[in-house]
Amino acid sequence: MAMMPYVSPEQVMKDRADYARKGISRGRSVVAVTYTDGVVFLTENPSATLHKVSEIYDRVAFAAVGKYNEFEQLRVAGIRLADVKGYQYAREDVTGRSLANAYATALGAAFTEGNKPFEVELLLAEVTTDHVELYHILYDGSITDEAGYVAIGGSAEAVNGRLGAAYRPGLSRDEAVRIARDSLGAAEDRDIPPARLEVAGLDRTRGRRKFHRMSDDAVAAALG
Repeated sequence: MAMMPYVSPEQVMKDRADYARKGISRGRSVVAVTYTDGVVFLTENPSATLHKVSEIYDRVAFAAVGKYNEFEQLRVAGIRLADVKGYQYAREDVTGRSLANAYATALGAAFTEGNKPFEVELLLAEVTTDHVELYHILYDGSITDEAGYVAIGGSAEAVNGRLGAAYRPGLSRDEAVRIARDSLGAAEDRDIPPARLEVAGLDRTRGRRKFHRMSDDAVAAALG
């Protein structure tokens, strides 16, 4: 009778983590920078229709790197969860923390029990009356809350280093856009034209729906 080779649980988890990280590293970084009235997300994305940054609910935004079909599946699931909870209870009960916990649970279950882990890394942001909550969720369900700024995917480590040197509290939206673009470009040692940038965010000064997406002209004006 053929014997199946033994593989330790530690090795299985390591192989799954390496597999997920390899897929995520091929994607372009997404940068989030908070400013006085909210948070702005910026990433290089030449497509005008396949977005990496999207609205989830009134005050909550979603950004992702990795395999598009997988994070699109997660985005849609998050929208459905938020809609059901907002309808059954109240719109104020839909929070970034609850959605981040739901995503972390789903990704953790897929990582340990599924046929393959998700090759994705997520950012969730919620804007409240006086601050911004940023949640960074990894492929294995690990979740951390970030303060001020964060970059995920691609050359995230180098971008985060640049952001740390440039960020300061009290930025305007245009300053946040410039810092995000400059940090991303410097980390990758190239200049990224405005037409190749996807820029969106949450602004607490807007109406019930805080999400907004910046046009190419608006991005070019912000970059000066």
